[in-house]
Amino acid sequence: MRFLDSKGRLFGRFNILDLAAALVILGVITGIFIFPGTSGKGTIAQVPSEPIEVDVIVKGLSVLSPDALVKQFQTEKQTSIVIRNQPAGDLEVVRVKELPRNILVPQPDGTVKVQPDPRPESAYSQDMIITLGAKAEISETGAVVGGQKVKIGTLIELEGENYNFNSSVIEVRRMAKQ
Repeated sequence: MRFLDSKGRLFGRFNILDLAAALVILGVITGIFIFPGTSGKGTIAQVPSEPIEVDVIVKGLSVLSPDALVKQFQTEKQTSIVIRNQPAGDLEVVRVKELPRNILVPQPDGTVKVQPDPRPESAYSQDMIITLGAKAEISETGAVVGGQKVKIGTLIELEGENYNFNSSVIEVRRMAKQ
């Protein structure tokens, strides 16, 4: 009996091309399931997380009861954030500082005085600085929270049960490890 016949079959039964294709498929399946490699892992080196604080400023937020919103932040102590339209997790609300609503009033002698805003609509507008605490990966280019870089000027959307508004990062501080 011949090894290969005139039609290219091994031992008269198997086509050599079909056998080669079956071996390739078997090799691929073996490679996928037995030696999966490092797929699914990031190619960036794993960086340990460090605690940071991020100060964000909110200016001109229209709200019916500004005091109730500030109290909500102080009692809930948690807010969800969105950075560059990507959810970045929940952060701790460390503190909330209300900023006064002032206007500049020109004086007859040409000077300017800062006075509280007397307009009734200013009672429904809130300016504040919110300090958020988080664990962040510190890379050479800055802090990374929820897979997104956080730097001064980054817009962060704060979202809770009954609020959703934008703020801007004004400070990022690394905290001492505890």
